[in-house]
Amino acid sequence: MKAASISELKKELIEQPEKRLVELCLELIKYKKENKELLTYLLFESGDKQKFVQEIKQEVDDLYEAINIDLNLYFVKKSIRKILRLVNKYSKYIGEKEVEADLLIYFLKKLKASGIQYEKSKTLHNLFQSQLKKINTLVASLHEDLQYDYFKELSSF
Repeated sequence: MKAASISELKKELIEQPEKRLVELCLELIKYKKENKELLTYLLFESGDKQKFVQEIKQEVDDLYEAINIDLNLYFVKKSIRKILRLVNKYSKYIGEKEVEADLLIYFLKKLKASGIQYEKSKTLHNLFQSQLKKINTLVASLHEDLQYDYFKELSSF
């Protein structure tokens, strides 16, 4: 089955009655947890982005505290990737480059402060460097004043 384009879907959704739209939304959220999370964000959290960002940062803090750095490095890597997936998912929900850069910087600061020797692991070192590169790309597309602030913050890495 070939999926319809966004414009075709938009035209069809505009023609649907309100009750049918609710049914379609409920059908979508049944099948994928990410769809349910996105709809939850859009309905309940999008009004207060600062609070949502603080909740994300708190969740990142909790996940970093749960990492047992004495374990095998393999499990530490898995935990770090899990935290990064979470940060990227929530950044995608918000859809603002400034917030995404802020969350990624926070992720890297927590990684650096965690005591995990990421420099000794090629995989973790590459992950750190790729996130730095991603942040630099995001910051380069922001307003000049914000760029200055973020580049100043990034100079500590």
